[in-house]
Parts: sequence; C-alpha cells; structure tokens
Amino acid sequence: MAKVKHIVAVASGKGGVGKSTVAVNLAYALASKGAKVGILDTDVYGPSIPGMVGLGDYSLTGDDSTGDGKLKPIEAHNMKVMSLGFLTTKETPVIWRGPMASQLVQQFLGGVEWGELDYLFIDLPPGTGDIQLTLSQAVPLTGAVIVTTPQEVAYSIAEKGLRMFQTVRVPILGIVENMSYYHCPECGHNDHIFRQGGGERAATELNLALLGSIPLNGEIAMAGDTGVPLLADKGTAELGSAYAGLAEKLDEELEKLAKLEAENPVLPSKVQVTEDGNLHIHWQDGETVSMTPRTLRQACPCATCVEEFTGKQILDPATVPADIRLTGVKPVGRYALGMEFSDEHSSGIYGFGLLQSLGQERPAQEAGEEFEV
Repeated sequence: MAKVKHIVAVASGKGGVGKSTVAVNLAYALASKGAKVGILDTDVYGPSIPGMVGLGDYSLTGDDSTGDGKLKPIEAHNMKVMSLGFLTTKETPVIWRGPMASQLVQQFLGGVEWGELDYLFIDLPPGTGDIQLTLSQAVPLTGAVIVTTPQEVAYSIAEKGLRMFQTVRVPILGIVENMSYYHCPECGHNDHIFRQGGGERAATELNLALLGSIPLNGEIAMAGDTGVPLLADKGTAELGSAYAGLAEKLDEELEKLAKLEAENPVLPSKVQVTEDGNLHIHWQDGETVSMTPRTLRQACPCATCVEEFTGKQILDPATVPADIRLTGVKPVGRYALGMEFSDEHSSGIYGFGLLQSLGQERPAQEAGEEFEV
C-alpha cells in the first residue's frame, strides 16, 4: 500500500448502523470529485460492499491476478473494490474462527495491487475483535471514522470501538450519525425515530468532529439493492448533498491531522540495529535512545512472558542469555515495533511508550541496519 495516500477505517461498535452504506457513499462522493478511491471489504462474515456497488454476482477468476500473484481490484463506479464476497457464493456461509479470518485480512492487505490511490476505505465488521486488531497492526492507518445511530445504546457501544483505535494510536477522524431522522416526503416533517442528538453528544463528550448526520430514507435501501451509489442517482439530491458534505468534512479533518502530526510527530524517524547489536530509535523530536537485545528480551510484554490479566512477569529475566541478539525488527501499525530474537522468540509487540521507558539516551549512530517505519 505504499502508493496509497490515506488509509481510512470505517468502523462501528455494533452491526446494523449502516457502516457499509456510509463507506460506499463517502467513497463515491470523493471519487465523483476526481479523487482516486478504493474500498476494501474486510467483513468476512457478511460482505455487503459488492452488492452495494453492483458487483453482487462477481467472482474472481485467474484474469483478476497480476503476474506476481497479486489480486487486481475490480472497478465499479470509478472506484477500485476488493471483497471476500468475490471469493464466496451466496449459498456458502463463512464458518471460520478468528485466526482464520485475520489471516485472510492479512492476505488482502498485502496481496492486492491497489496502485496509486488518494483514499482507501476499509469497511470493517462490527466490534473490536481479531480483524480490527490485525488491521491496526498490519498497516499504518491514517485514521478511523466511527459510524453510529442516535440512540444511546448505539453510540455507547460505538465508543468501545473508538477506544480500541485510540489504544493502538489510530487517530479518530470523526463520528458519522447515520439514520439521524426520517424526512417525510409528503409533509416535510423530520421524525427522529431513533431519538435525537446521540452522535452530536458523543462527538462533544469525546472532543471529536461530527462529520455529518445522514437521514433515514427509502432511497438509501434502493441504492444499496440496485448497486448505484446515491450521488450517482440524480433522484437523490438531498441524500447526495449530505454525503458530499460528509466528504468535505472528512478532508478538513485529514488536513487538520496532517498539520497536527507535523507539529507533534508520533512515529520514530529511523530504527536501527547498529553494529554493536543494540537497537537505536531516532525519534522525530531529535532524541535518540538505545537498548540492548537482552534488555528488550527481558521486558517482552507478550502473553508467554507476562500474565495478561495481572501483569505479573512470567519470564525469569535471569534465563535470558547474555549474548542474545536481535534478528529482526518490524513496524506494528502506528503504535509499536515487533521484535525477533536469536532464541526464536518473536511474539513481543513493544509499544512506543514502553520503548521510550526502556531506552537510554545515546548520541545518534549512523552505522548499522536500518528499518523503515
């Protein structure tokens, strides 16, 4: 995904809030302005994106792969689309445990040739499970959009999904209140079927942007069933305008985020394993810290070294060999580094906060193997 400018997750805490509908129409609103847009449907248990873009009966063939074995996304409404729905049939339910679903998401993230994109929207399944965590660890998400409906039960659950992203340092770009009200075409009255103002209250309480409020309308269901995004149908002017405004607000938040991160960088500028075998991390504020492989191995936070519920250390630090070496370092999303050691231990995910606490300040050293972050 090196050529993708913005990778945006569209998420919700619970199902049935119209998350996929928001993802498709937000993506199309940007594509209609000339942006290069893609949609990745990672809802392995209920992929609905294909039907919403008119590809409900499409199945991947050998012609949909590149020479190096990657998949080519399918074009629809001037957008690039990839979904598990292209690999299964309507009669084939997906009965998988979490690790299998996560493995498929990994393959989709690394095995699709997206090319140059301004935006890649990733439509997530509901909740805060394996797929959400896999996504947060596998790619440096630009941010997440949280979709909710106005009633308290919906936005209180959506807040859990929001907190999950904040835990792994994925910026929250804002909240979309879907099904905000029903507009009666006969009398013009707005009926707040699912109560009123939940999205606005959540945005205020959490100090986030309310990206938009989308009304409930039968044209939305018709657009989803026919596979034609709302803005592409000239008969849906009011709804199309709502999604066009949502796209503009998203762009505003992306610009604010870029400015904020330029002023307050959160990622290391460079990571090295130097010739003396130590790990050097160069932070963007100019500080450089150094850690020995033994210090890192002794502080491993994985479930085999630390009890998950109590935080008690299981690993006996004295059992870590003095001559242990780092054999690999890899980025984990926007919040951590994964470490591989010469004792074949590789399950530790070291958050940037932990690394800063372990590191001792050192002068910058240029010699050694560098890793991209």
